Amino acid sequence: MTPLEKDYLFVYGTLLKDTGHEMSRFLLEHAQWIGDGYFYGKLFKVDNYPGAILSDDSKDKVFGSIYQLSNTNRVFEVLDSYEGIDPNSTEPDLYKRMKVDSHLEDGNTVSSWVYIYNLDTEHLEQIHSGNYLTP
Repeated sequence: MTPLEKDYLFVYGTLLKDTGHEMSRFLLEHAQWIGDGYFYGKLFKVDNYPGAILSDDSKDKVFGSIYQLSNTNRVFEVLDSYEGIDPNSTEPDLYKRMKVDSHLEDGNTVSSWVYIYNLDTEHLEQIHSGNYLTP
């Protein structure tokens, strides 16, 4: 990453600042909140946490927050492990981290990393509001 490039992370579940989760606090220590927004996707209740998948339908939105990362390598080292990403596993990871276009409330769009649910959603309950904190 060159000094002019910035890494952004879109969060929509337990990493949101209002959850009080320890990983949310970790993120706040290593990133700056940029604003709230959405990406095109569908949100599901997995267990006591959500999972989002991408959607091509502009009516499907997952709402959350966008952060600018200050120490990208350290953040992803910790969060990838938390999100169930294991490069040594022979089983599918729980999430995959990928870049998506995230839309801020002010109308700007940024390319952000997001953790996308990587398992089947057929048996999961959809959170139709797209908002984990206000289902």
